[in-house]
Amino acid sequence: MSAVNAVGWRPEMGPAQHPEHESSPHLTASGDKGLMLEEPLIFELGRPGSTGVDIDAVDRAVSPALARFRRKAQAALPGLTEPEAVRHYTRLSRQNYAIDLGPFPLGSCTMKHNPRLNEKVARIAGFADLHPLAPQQTARGAYEVINQLAEWLITLTGMHGVAMSPKAGAHGELCGVLCIKAALEARGEDRKVMLVPESAHGTNPATAAFAGFSIENIPATAEGRVDLAALKARLGPDVAGVMITNPNTCGLFEREMKAICDAVHDAGGYVYCDGANFNAIVGKVRPGDLGVDAMHINLHKTFSTPHGGGGPGSGPVVLSEALSPFGPLPYTARMADGVVHLVEEEDAATMGHSQSFGRMAAFNGQMGMFTRALAYILSHGADGLRQVAEDAVLNANYVLRSLEGVLEAPFGKTGPCMHEALFSDENFPEGFSTLDVAKGLIDEGFHPMTVYFPLVVHGAMLIEPTETESKAGLDRFIASMRSLAARAKNADPSLKTAPHFAPRHRLDETQAARKPVLSWQGG
Repeated sequence: MSAVNAVGWRPEMGPAQHPEHESSPHLTASGDKGLMLEEPLIFELGRPGSTGVDIDAVDRAVSPALARFRRKAQAALPGLTEPEAVRHYTRLSRQNYAIDLGPFPLGSCTMKHNPRLNEKVARIAGFADLHPLAPQQTARGAYEVINQLAEWLITLTGMHGVAMSPKAGAHGELCGVLCIKAALEARGEDRKVMLVPESAHGTNPATAAFAGFSIENIPATAEGRVDLAALKARLGPDVAGVMITNPNTCGLFEREMKAICDAVHDAGGYVYCDGANFNAIVGKVRPGDLGVDAMHINLHKTFSTPHGGGGPGSGPVVLSEALSPFGPLPYTARMADGVVHLVEEEDAATMGHSQSFGRMAAFNGQMGMFTRALAYILSHGADGLRQVAEDAVLNANYVLRSLEGVLEAPFGKTGPCMHEALFSDENFPEGFSTLDVAKGLIDEGFHPMTVYFPLVVHGAMLIEPTETESKAGLDRFIASMRSLAARAKNADPSLKTAPHFAPRHRLDETQAARKPVLSWQGG
């Protein structure tokens, strides 16, 4: 079979055969539209025998011992010259959206500008080329960076220590939950239930279940916050703790966080706080002061390196004094002398860390993320980090108040939001939904917001502008959202087929998910 691209067009087809020809009377013979370049699959471009390099012929004779490893058939790899390969991937890159092109209003993701200073620091020789197996005595500078960053994280959160090795948010969640599990085992208790509020991140229940806990839901109030009475009613000797996101996925601060923590502690449990939204409170609120026992911090969100591009993440976990002895090694803690010390395996027994549950990873962590985060922190300083939170909250509330007249804001009347504004498609006519607005945003030149999450809001549209967007930039985005909301409410049929100006029109996403084409066979 011959592969086709997303709209079913092959390079050998003329414009009359192109599936979009009827709706595009000015379609060109090449398939390109000015600088909007049509790009087929790399397998369609490739030709047998083409290559970007000349390779000398080799003796195909192999020993009997190696013969069983020989391919039974030629590898189905595309054959391209070097210019063709470079042009293919460059053309694909032009069809991508990027944080350097415009805002990424993905709620709960904190996709903000990444200062180039951070990248310059991450590329300094000695950091960029540091081998994970390098002897400790040859990497003292790297250890100092890790220790300085750890001290900042401990200070900013008001916690006792931090595990720097978790590689991402979910990895950090698992680390915190394993600390809770180890602490309970040390007490000789077999508590099997982890409480997870409706407003928590979706990874929280998955992480707790992976660690062996059963999950029970705690409902939200009409204001979108944890129902404290329901939580207290469920606490008991079988409850290991609660995993709570604060600020939560509705973009709201849990005002009763201290009371929640006190109630859980009185019942013998621990409190895990999902720190993915720390960007909204950094420099303003210390989770340790509220009674939190464990919290992961997404360095690739709060401290400036946007995720979403397939690059590395980092999810250090800060722990309270109660959970600190159980943290994974290596571990960094503020000791009795008031100084932050790095605890390795050989020092665990003498430094009060003999109850560690082990290691989360083979090595210390993601060095590139550490250098970027520390550069970001040092360039901002304590006052600058506080302004990060203030500006992020200000921008989100500007979006909330600018759109609440045209989009339903389910929690808009409960007071200001935090770092993200939440809307729904409640007032749309039948047949129109959040998906249509999201697709319309692509035509407007914006990456869509987070859609259909959190699940507690029908047709959710979760918008996080972050602190790095200017008022002028927000006004452009708001104008587009107001226009799209009006089109949806007026049942504009063209919105149902958006996007119209993107490299691809609306695709059948359900079919793509259920019957993905994962391989290509030429013929």
